[in-house]
Amino acid sequence: MTQPSAPSLLGVFAHPDDESLLAGGVLAQHAAAGARTGVVTATWTADSHRAPELANALTALGAGAPRLLGYADARNPNSAPGGATRLVDAPLDEAVGRLVADIRQFQPDIVIGHDALGQLTGHPDHRHTHHITLIAVEAAGLPHLYPDAGQSWQPSAFYAATHPQSAITDLGPLLSEVGKTLLTVPDEYVTAVVDVTAWLDRKWAAICSHLSQLKGKRPLPALLSRADAQRRDSILATEYFTRLSLPCGGPATSKLTGSPPRLW
Repeated sequence: MTQPSAPSLLGVFAHPDDESLLAGGVLAQHAAAGARTGVVTATWTADSHRAPELANALTALGAGAPRLLGYADARNPNSAPGGATRLVDAPLDEAVGRLVADIRQFQPDIVIGHDALGQLTGHPDHRHTHHITLIAVEAAGLPHLYPDAGQSWQPSAFYAATHPQSAITDLGPLLSEVGKTLLTVPDEYVTAVVDVTAWLDRKWAAICSHLSQLKGKRPLPALLSRADAQRRDSILATEYFTRLSLPCGGPATSKLTGSPPRLW
């Protein structure tokens, strides 16, 4: 069997649509190269209205079936019709253990997720998911931690999706018009810049799969849907990441780079 030319990726994101907006191009890119790709979503439960939207988005990206940690959104009680605990209120050890089980089951070469700022808007679920992911990526490789969560597995790298200050020329005004914050990182904080132009059709199809987010004034998919195609493509065509340190280094093939347009 021919080995895939790209490393396997597991995305860990707070809400349905984060995966498409922040890393949809990279996920589609790696899937097209024959790599295994998957996504863990921390909030919104399987009985919520956004779960089918997430499933459709992951199909568009080639990222398999949803993997849900089963927590509620900090700001939306409709995210858990059955009354699940909010992610931000869940015991840290419990949430980390759930994610460790997904990492060990999937065995990714690379994990991708939120940055410490919680992206441009600083959503508390984004920040909390970042903290959980940092701990879980290390814990997954330690057999004496969470022994009931499967055989230990150490990913080679964790890359945080981020937004450098110089790259919000088109996106910034869209967010400021609806009163959203603009939290960015210094340009030198970014270690991987990936041109995903070749996968824009799949990325936009995935974003549009989140139908509930195409309504209203404030959701980013809705803002993008009202922008002209050239401006929208300019916003979505590049994805930015920062490689964060892990306790043990991975092979050189597990690096993310932007030229050629592959994230490794």
